[in-house]
Amino acid sequence: MSQPKKTITDVCVLVEDVERSIAFYTDVMGFRLRRKAEGFADFEAKNVILAAWELDHISRHTGVSNLRAPEGALKGCIAMNLDKPEDIDAMYADLSAKGVKFQGPPENYEWNARCAYFTDPDGMLWELYAWLEGGPDSWHETYQ
Repeated sequence: MSQPKKTITDVCVLVEDVERSIAFYTDVMGFRLRRKAEGFADFEAKNVILAAWELDHISRHTGVSNLRAPEGALKGCIAMNLDKPEDIDAMYADLSAKGVKFQGPPENYEWNARCAYFTDPDGMLWELYAWLEGGPDSWHETYQ
């Protein structure tokens, strides 16, 4: 029997305050709000839906834990692929001007990508990356 195709359609970040998340993802990150409900919002992104769901709301309705991670504890990373390395620097400058605190300035990394890292208001790690010349395959060739 063949395996069914597995497609990731949504990424949901669990947040403290959905209104704060809406402001961050629309005003700072530039996503378009797609849908909003009590304790929940989602945003349009290319090929995936980004959703924000308040911890207490999901816990109240589904029974999952609403235990918060201590500040600084990272539980996941959302990566955003930009077209070219210069786009990383431009987005870094734009987001920095809007008050986003990055882990450091953009850098070229050994996996052949230019990257910059920051956290959203709820501590979710974000990676902005663009492949350097040769793309992702040149990194794999180096490490085979």
